[in-house]
Amino acid sequence: MVNEYHKQKVLPEPGLPSRGPGGYTAIVDCNSFYCSAERVFRPDLARKPVVVLSNNDGCIISRSDEAKNFGVGMAGPYFLAKPLIEKHSIATFSSNYNLYGDMSMRVMDTLRALSPSPEHVEVYSVDEAFLDISHVDAKDLAEYSLYIRETVEKWTGISVSIGVARSKTLAKMANNLAKKNKIASNCVYILATEEDQQKALQQTRVSGIWGVGRAYADKLINCGIISAWELRNMSEEWAYTNMGGVVGARLIKELRGEPCIEMKNPLDVKKMIATTRMFGEPVSNINDIKEAIATYTSRAAEKLRRQQSAAGTVSVFIVAKEQDHQIDFSHGSSINAHINLPAATSNTNELIKPAVELVDRLYKNGILYKKAGVMLSGLVPETAVQANMFSTESKSGGRILMGMIDNVNFSMRDDVLKFAASGTTRDWKMRQELRSPRYTSRWEELCEVR
Repeated sequence: MVNEYHKQKVLPEPGLPSRGPGGYTAIVDCNSFYCSAERVFRPDLARKPVVVLSNNDGCIISRSDEAKNFGVGMAGPYFLAKPLIEKHSIATFSSNYNLYGDMSMRVMDTLRALSPSPEHVEVYSVDEAFLDISHVDAKDLAEYSLYIRETVEKWTGISVSIGVARSKTLAKMANNLAKKNKIASNCVYILATEEDQQKALQQTRVSGIWGVGRAYADKLINCGIISAWELRNMSEEWAYTNMGGVVGARLIKELRGEPCIEMKNPLDVKKMIATTRMFGEPVSNINDIKEAIATYTSRAAEKLRRQQSAAGTVSVFIVAKEQDHQIDFSHGSSINAHINLPAATSNTNELIKPAVELVDRLYKNGILYKKAGVMLSGLVPETAVQANMFSTESKSGGRILMGMIDNVNFSMRDDVLKFAASGTTRDWKMRQELRSPRYTSRWEELCEVR
């Protein structure tokens, strides 16, 4: 599947060592990823305005360029933007995480196929990945980047922007500049020379630097440091004193093109697993909350078994609905509790029971709750769980049953097999009134071509 140009001009033999001092790093960032994923199966929406909403259709979390041009803001409440959306007939979708997760996997697999080895690709988020391209000559960077962009779009239907530089921080900066003017840059921006770097640094405010949060940006502006170029020219000693020690000094080096943030292998084994969701509508019934917690625990237990771990601690939290939106639109009071298990386990039934019991501790009658979640921690390898001499043989064999349930649910989808504690009607489920079909992961929702 790799063309002759790619084999002859770019790729060395597999097993290439990691990026050296003179090598380049690229970041591949999907353009308006959620909107792009929706458009793959809706070609009629090409070059038309599209927005995607957050959980419960609450806020706008993704906008196509056309929607931005109509003035649709990012992260704003949907109900406030709805008149503008309806005025311009903007296509609107609920979050379709099954589709987005699958399309993300396709993009990342494509990038791995275009790299010397999987270790040259660091998945940074659902729509971003760093590439170690130290094997590419400086004179070939533009051609290679365009090849990557065109191949990803051809194989997956997802458009991407690519930034290339000698450090991750500069690569992120280059990517931002590529996105600002997609037509002029052709969605590719390369900082190959000192002159290129200086120009990019002068165009970027300190608030736009990867790793600089709002507090540090305000602090830098108060010190008279407005642009990334001005920050780059500060001494490492100054950054060490004023920007968090080693992290600040490392940032200065990164801005000078000295790579200090190495490529990382994906974290295969998590130290904590959580499942949290907003309710479709605020709930006050304790049984509804218990059903939700049991459902979230089941989902977390599946993730736990997938990485062959067992949990020793179960934590539960619930979030109350705020009383006055004018005072506090985003946050309600959150309360939590945890319990340490007598023995680490990955069996869903052994995790649901303590999780549901924790709800009795947290719940208060007469209060509306808008969100709940379960966290599993104290994780250990499943093979390292100490056997309990007092456990019956049937209980110890629960992992076989869990494996069978996981296999059925994976093949049939939609929790065909579930514990009764999870409920049947699930009236508290998250709202997704505008969700598109799960084209790539449900047989009954496959795209139809006529």
